[in-house]
Amino acid sequence: MTDDSESVREQPRIIALWSAPRSRSTAFLRMMMERDDLVVLHEPFSVLAGFGEFEIAGRTVRTEFELIGAIRELGAERPVFFKDTTDFHYPGVLADEEFLRESAHTFIIRDPAEVIASHYALNPDLDRADIGFSRLHELYTAVEKAQGEAPVVVDSDNLLDHPEATVRSYCERIGLHFRADALTWRSGVPSEWRKTERWHVDASESTGFVRREKNYADTVESNAYLAEIHAEQFPFYAYLFERRIAVGA
Repeated sequence: MTDDSESVREQPRIIALWSAPRSRSTAFLRMMMERDDLVVLHEPFSVLAGFGEFEIAGRTVRTEFELIGAIRELGAERPVFFKDTTDFHYPGVLADEEFLRESAHTFIIRDPAEVIASHYALNPDLDRADIGFSRLHELYTAVEKAQGEAPVVVDSDNLLDHPEATVRSYCERIGLHFRADALTWRSGVPSEWRKTERWHVDASESTGFVRREKNYADTVESNAYLAEIHAEQFPFYAYLFERRIAVGA
C-alpha cells in the first residue's frame, strides 16, 4: 500500500478512472459531475464497444482511434474526466503509448466477491472475462510502463468509509483541486446514463458515498461457476489492492 504524502502535481488535461464493472465507479463519476471545472464523460470506450459509436462534443466517433483524438481535442479546451469499465478490452488504448503517458490514468477497485455477485444478479449470462480485473491489471501495468511510475488506485471501501479523505488524497495525487461541495449531490438519472440505466440504479438513487449492504441469491460461496471466476480474477485484484492509496489507516 502506498503512502499518502506525495506532493501536489500540475492539473492534467485528461483524467481517466478505470474500473472493473460494479466497482462504484459511477458514484465517483457522479461526484465529478458536480464540479464546474471539468467536462465529464460517462464510459466512452465501453459505450463505443457495446453500441458501435459514441457522441462527444457534437460529433459521432466509431473507433478507439477517433475517440482518443476527440478526447484530446476536448481536453485542449477544458480539462476532461472520464470513467470507464473493463468488461470490454481496449486494444486501441493499450497501443497508444502517448495517450497512456499524457493522461492521468487512475483506478478504482472493489472486492471481487462483491463485484461478481452484483454483476451476476444483473447478468445471469455472465462471461468470466466480463468481470474485468485481468483487463484492469493489464491496463494498470501498461500505464505504469508508459509513465515510469505507479498510477493512483482507490479502494472503493475507503471511498465509502472515508469519503473526504479518500477524494482529497486522490485529488492531491493527480493535481486536481479538491472540492468538498462535490461530495454530495441530488439523486436522479443523468441523460448520459439512459442507455445503460439498469446498471446504475444505486448511483442514481444516491446522494453521496454511502454503503448499501445487499444480499444476493448467488455468491462465490454458493455458486461453483462464480467461485471459479473469483479464483481466476482475485490475483489481479490483490495486485492492485496492494498498491491502493492509504486512507484511514
